[in-house]
Amino acid sequence: MISSNIIFHVGPMTSAHARDICGWEYKAPYNIYGWLSWDQMEALGIEFGDPRIRREQYVSVLNEEDKLCGFAQLFPMEGTVRLGIGMRPELCGHGLGHLFVGAVVKEALKRYPSREVDLEVLTWNQRAIRAYRKCGFTITDTYERRTPNGDKPFYCMVYDKSLHKS
Repeated sequence: MISSNIIFHVGPMTSAHARDICGWEYKAPYNIYGWLSWDQMEALGIEFGDPRIRREQYVSVLNEEDKLCGFAQLFPMEGTVRLGIGMRPELCGHGLGHLFVGAVVKEALKRYPSREVDLEVLTWNQRAIRAYRKCGFTITDTYERRTPNGDKPFYCMVYDKSLHKS
């Protein structure tokens, strides 16, 4: 049984965290969220395989014992910071999503206080959508976006900053 009293916090993503994340395997249909192997990510210098991008855009989400529970990308855009979020597979589906996302939102607002916070989510991913809604996100747009499996429908969800407590 996983405790719903977990307190998540954000820290720098280390290369050890990145290597760990690359080994995560999600059950279908969530397996589309997997990464290349760490050796490939590092060799290609893509995403958190690039030390500069990892330092500037990626964070690790840790529990109170500093164990890696997930990660987030805080991607700066014009007037917005777009979140990319991934939780350790064995923690998914246990009602922890809103706490996890809340820690990421807190970090995003700390780094980018004047920007809107948004994210994209596949429309079929109701588990994530419930967590995002519980955290204060609302759907503002629907569109198709290219994925490795072809064009798929996505929601854009925006965080209601009036809910944020400093």
